[in-house]
Amino acid sequence: MSDHDDLADILGTRETPTLEFKRAANREGKRGDAIGKAVCAMANDLCGKGGGDILIGVDDNGEPLDEVDTSDRALLALTDLRDDGRILDRPSLTVRAALYRGRPVIRLRVEASATPPVRFNGVVWVRPGPTTRQAGREDERVLSERRRALDGPFDTRPVGRATPDDLDLDLFRRSYLPAMVDPEVIEENGRPLTTQLASLHLAAPDGPPTALGLLTVGLDPSSLLPGAYVQFVRYDGADLDAAVADDQELRQNLIGTAARLEPLLRSHLRTRITGDGFRETAHPDYPLEALREICMNALMHRNYETSYAPTRIAWFEDRIEVTNPGGPYGQVRGDNFDRVTDYRNPSLAAALKGLGYVNRFGRGIGRIRTALERNGNPPAEFQIDDVSWAVTIRRAA
Repeated sequence: MSDHDDLADILGTRETPTLEFKRAANREGKRGDAIGKAVCAMANDLCGKGGGDILIGVDDNGEPLDEVDTSDRALLALTDLRDDGRILDRPSLTVRAALYRGRPVIRLRVEASATPPVRFNGVVWVRPGPTTRQAGREDERVLSERRRALDGPFDTRPVGRATPDDLDLDLFRRSYLPAMVDPEVIEENGRPLTTQLASLHLAAPDGPPTALGLLTVGLDPSSLLPGAYVQFVRYDGADLDAAVADDQELRQNLIGTAARLEPLLRSHLRTRITGDGFRETAHPDYPLEALREICMNALMHRNYETSYAPTRIAWFEDRIEVTNPGGPYGQVRGDNFDRVTDYRNPSLAAALKGLGYVNRFGRGIGRIRTALERNGNPPAEFQIDDVSWAVTIRRAA
């Protein structure tokens, strides 16, 4: 737009989620708190419109005021608001004099932040409609997820300090590559190793391994991703005070962990034999299928980015508890987790499905429930909060 265009024709004459009117820059306090909150809200862009505009010198009814200071000094004072340390992360902001309904005003154009949530004096502000208000818990969750989406999933980001030497390239060639790519395609393409790793999101194009690469074929994933291991404890009793019968940490990559986990679980199962005439039937105290599904889904969905806690398997006399860092993600909530599927680690989910360890299409909860019912176990119990996910299964009678 040119300096002679009228903003009323372009932006409208009523406040919206992307347009706010202010009579003056210091309406709420001498330091421009009202403007700071409005800038924060526009930068957070809760409605996903790309940012918004704040017009100074316009009343709540959309009428321009008679006298508005549009001097260079006034414009500079508003520009300094972005850099005075109260708005973090600093948004992209332009300040200029403009016309609104034929009268001079100041226009602050705020671009949507690529790193939401933005805070003003430590508080997140949003604009869901024609008013600016403090963000609620659900608003902050939406903004945080948007930030992660803009950054790309954590599992495909390069990991600091990691080098190609941290990957088990023999394992990649022997197990991972044949499972994920048709052998005929591999032979025909003849692409170099670095290109193969990058095309499968195991490494960045310039070489550093990604979280996915370390998790699936890393030599020692937990050295660079501290929570990337499984802690298994078998108790000789029904509570944490009981004697420990077995205590193991599985710190291999996920291919190695899966290879160790199944025989470990199987070794702790107890099976009783029932007979009907000449036919005998084995009844384990827990179905291995359900245990495998619970554990591998925990490894697939856990939060590797911000938690250093391991995935924990606590085996008691009467139950097994599998606890996982990372609460519901995306569109999944505590009241719909058994019907709705979303992926915190989408590339990891695809890899584990390709390797045959999990079902990626949201059938895991159903398979767990079916296996438990078929074996005579009580239904699984799920405990879900914002930061963790736990599953308890109880021994068959």
